[in-house]
Amino acid sequence: MKKQISIAILALLFATGQLMAQTAKHVIFVTIDGFRPDFYLEDGWKTPNLRAMMKDGAYAKGVNSVFPSMTYPSHTTIVTGVQPVKHGVHYNNMFTPNGAPQQPYWMDSSIHVPTIWKAAKAKGMTVASLYWPVSANSPLDYNIPDIGGLGDGVREEYSLPKGFYAEVKKEVFGGVDKIDHGKNQNIAKIAAYIIKRSKPELMTIHVFSVDGAAHSVGRNGERVQEAVADADEAVGIVINALKEAGIYDSTVLMIGGDHGFYDVKKSISPNVWLKEVGLITDLKTGDWKAQFNTVGGSAYLYLKDPTDKATVDKVKALLAAQSDSVKQYFRLISKEQMTKGGYNPNVAFALTAEHDASFGNASTGAALKPGKGGSHGHFPDTKNIRTGLVLSGPGIRKGAVIDEMDLRDMTPIIVKLLGIPFGTVDGKIPAGLLR
Repeated sequence: MKKQISIAILALLFATGQLMAQTAKHVIFVTIDGFRPDFYLEDGWKTPNLRAMMKDGAYAKGVNSVFPSMTYPSHTTIVTGVQPVKHGVHYNNMFTPNGAPQQPYWMDSSIHVPTIWKAAKAKGMTVASLYWPVSANSPLDYNIPDIGGLGDGVREEYSLPKGFYAEVKKEVFGGVDKIDHGKNQNIAKIAAYIIKRSKPELMTIHVFSVDGAAHSVGRNGERVQEAVADADEAVGIVINALKEAGIYDSTVLMIGGDHGFYDVKKSISPNVWLKEVGLITDLKTGDWKAQFNTVGGSAYLYLKDPTDKATVDKVKALLAAQSDSVKQYFRLISKEQMTKGGYNPNVAFALTAEHDASFGNASTGAALKPGKGGSHGHFPDTKNIRTGLVLSGPGIRKGAVIDEMDLRDMTPIIVKLLGIPFGTVDGKIPAGLLR
């Protein structure tokens, strides 16, 4: 009887996170911005390292993003395990109601909940991060943050330890004036330098040339092919560094992403309709009742008066009155859907683009125009906007295939592997993924 009680207590402690067995000594998580499952599931992509990891470990057929399916809110969900309504990062850039230029969410203080970085540090682990969104000023051992378009000087100022960015330019790149971080392999070379030097227990790395290529030309094309191949070679650099550091066999390597992509053939500017009926007069002077903040494949209706239900009804009627040839390019996401999904609580409702469309912020000119390139930001319930995951190492069940999972599941996987105490999250470990 006493033995049965003891086993029950142990099971309860494991379940509540008060007692966690460490499976791996190191976890390295690389996100490829714009990463799609077809990069490793379909032939034609030059991804030998990803395919080798698939054979040796596990993979997901699709990973659901957040809304908007954009880089910054997605990456923040990855390191917190919760949806945007809880972590507070709703876009890449902060909404400005007067139409002023939007600044990125880039400081760690924008995150309203605990992160896996801080939890690992609290356990005495060495923690590193490279070009990860919303990471500036986070108490990391090594950090070169993603700071949006704020400039290389800001990135250098907020890099850790002090002077590390200058050290990397000298020691890794032979004294260059500026690091070409548009090449995935360059970011991987910095990661390799840190891995061989300090063997961090937790490291998050963000590479992003695939995203830039897909924005330019769409889902396919030579430029996307080259960027994907570059990302795979970056993975190879990290793998070789782990082997040279003697920690490959004790490391779980996770290759994931933030969102997929849609081709863009049409561009919609819904604020044109609002201006035509007098709901927007002059944003700079505050003369407006409603406006859409558009982010790629999504548009969010903000009200000057959040209780103004009459204006909400007027906007909905305006959208419903559009011709079928126009309405085919958007779908309404209700306030109830936003609440249920754990998304931005500050908007009346949202739109997601359909049929290869994307949104623009203009309030004058034609509301519907031809579009080009690629976009993301769409509601995360379609195949094309899903991202992927490939992982291998100690504790990962070889041959496991996850049909569908969520970005918020990444945190529980990592804290389980490293045995890090962590609070309640929205995600869960997919069944059958871990040994």
